[in-house]
Amino acid sequence: MSIDGDTGPALLAVLSAFLFALSMQIQNLGLQNADPRTAALVSILATATVYWLASPLYLESAYWLTAGTLYFAGVGLFRPALSASLAITSIKVMGPSLTSGLAATNPLFAAGFAIILLGEGITTSIALGTCAVVAGVATASYKPGGVKRGWPLWAILLPLGAAFFRALGHPLTMIGMETAPSPLYVGLVSYTVSSIIAFSAYKLEGRKIPRMNRGYAWFAVAGILNGTSIYSLNSALQGGKLLTIAPIVACSPIFTIALGYLVFKRETITWQTAITIALVVLGIILIVAGDKWI
Repeated sequence: MSIDGDTGPALLAVLSAFLFALSMQIQNLGLQNADPRTAALVSILATATVYWLASPLYLESAYWLTAGTLYFAGVGLFRPALSASLAITSIKVMGPSLTSGLAATNPLFAAGFAIILLGEGITTSIALGTCAVVAGVATASYKPGGVKRGWPLWAILLPLGAAFFRALGHPLTMIGMETAPSPLYVGLVSYTVSSIIAFSAYKLEGRKIPRMNRGYAWFAVAGILNGTSIYSLNSALQGGKLLTIAPIVACSPIFTIALGYLVFKRETITWQTAITIALVVLGIILIVAGDKWI
């Protein structure tokens, strides 16, 4: 799927954000009856399996000998394995609220990579829109009364590191697709590498795969959704600019809130939610509409 122009890639980025949010809600259902580490492994393996099952439809033997394969494998070394590990450790050390707030810096890192590695030019509307999205996502994690620091100062590198590596995967994917122009092939290589790393780490820890139950089935479904989300994201990156795509994809917490309230009945609408949605929607409008709105 390759869509040129501004609107097509933006819509694909929105779809990616929605599917990622849906996969998060599905994972929450599975956690009631599943070990988190095993569940994460099941999710990654499910994603890789889907890409391999679909490979006869898109895989070309010439892709394996391109530089793109190395770029995609490189992405698989740290995303999602390393980025997720840093995020989980951050939640344990700093708590979910502060972790989520600092992880909202993802679009800022992506903007830096877009300018430095890809030579993209930033406009006033994209800059303002990106800041609005970051502020909106950070608002969702705001805790009245502040957050008491019971953690070492170096721990701030954990969520920032997670955001950094997630953002780094975008430009590497775009560079790789110059020689292997297949969004599905990107997912195949990166998630195969991630699966090998995740499974190896799981076995090195001396863990044994428990008996599968309904909880792990939910994580398999989440893995399929996540794989589709990544495909949509890669398709958006293939046809659009990173400066436009990254902040839109970062709005997935908005869909998580909406799904939690409307479908899963686990969220309540507060003033924070309203401000978050308003800022994110404004940011996306600024990013997609361009400087003609300013």
